[in-house]
Amino acid sequence: MTADEVNKLLRKKGYRLTRQRKVIVDVIFSRKFENCKDIYTEVVSRDSNIGLATVYRTIRQLEDLDVLNRVESIETR
Repeated sequence: MTADEVNKLLRKKGYRLTRQRKVIVDVIFSRKFENCKDIYTEVVSRDSNIGLATVYRTIRQLEDLDVLNRVESIETR
């Protein structure tokens, strides 16, 4: 999926396509990320007014729409 396709899906499902949500989706689909904090760091570099809760909320919405899958990992030594 592309960022544009995700934005269309969000609108179709009744979500408002806010400026913040568009930035977050664009960041997520710009490259691979290791974790949510890295996504947040990139989002803030583009728009410092977007908060951590907004990033996590948008990620959860995208998970609910089966657009992305967050993978939890635990490393052992």
